[in-house]
Amino acid sequence: MPELPEVETVRQQLAKDVVNRKVKAVSVDNGRMVRRHKSAKDFRTLIEGRSLKTFGRLGKYIIIGLDNGQSLVIHLGMSGQLRRAKSPKEVKEKHTHIVISFTQGGELRFIDPRTFGEMFISVPLPEGEIAEISESSSVAMGGEGIVVRGKIHELAKLGFDPVEDVMSWERFAVVLRSHTMGLKSFLTDQELVSGVGNIYADEILFAAGLRYDRETDSLSTIEVRRLWRSMVEILAESIKHGGSTLDDEQFVDLYGKKGNYQQFHEVYAREGEPCRRCRRPIIKVKSQSRSTFFCEHCQI
Repeated sequence: MPELPEVETVRQQLAKDVVNRKVKAVSVDNGRMVRRHKSAKDFRTLIEGRSLKTFGRLGKYIIIGLDNGQSLVIHLGMSGQLRRAKSPKEVKEKHTHIVISFTQGGELRFIDPRTFGEMFISVPLPEGEIAEISESSSVAMGGEGIVVRGKIHELAKLGFDPVEDVMSWERFAVVLRSHTMGLKSFLTDQELVSGVGNIYADEILFAAGLRYDRETDSLSTIEVRRLWRSMVEILAESIKHGGSTLDDEQFVDLYGKKGNYQQFHEVYAREGEPCRRCRRPIIKVKSQSRSTFFCEHCQI
């Protein structure tokens, strides 16, 4: 599943490529992709004729602000891709379920073999109504995440975003220590930490020297600071390298290009290979139906 760095990579490209483009027409060949709407026609009516103005992200969601104050929200799900086509004549990939055509030419295509992804139009709440945001994000000191939650009420319950929310390690510690659960379960719970999934949870924990099953309320102050720093640095570095593309090649960017960060993975998908710190083999275990990779020697 595309995680925060992959989604942020696509968001940045959209912001450069389709800003101010006006939607001419939309085709939807699978209603599941717009399942929050009564029908595909309802979705099309809300977006056709609108211009794409702003491009934000919260967790694994891309938020495109429209010229009427509403927002197009996109979630790539397990296997979704957004692809840019310069012309309608370009061959469509298999499993292309939504095509957005622009008056200036070209298309934006949503490809999703497993159809867990979605698009929907978010309409702001009536004036005076405020969405109740998640407990973990309420400790943030500022940032775009708070703005997005207030505007897109469907995303209000998402946990804090390590990139979009401004948060100190001390406030992170408050969230961490208010729960008793395994560290990986904490990092991948989207109502606590928004955007981190299987890949980056393993990489973050290795960088911090912490086991996946350490309990959140057992960390020392130094360990909390190390975990916070590792999370921020790993995500930033992955964004810089365009995210990770695994062997299944399910993630590619807007132009079909693979990410590069997988070559820097320390543990993820490296079962049996030597740890680059201690040379002992990387271990793979199943935890809560997830594959987890770690070093028994370097992570405590």
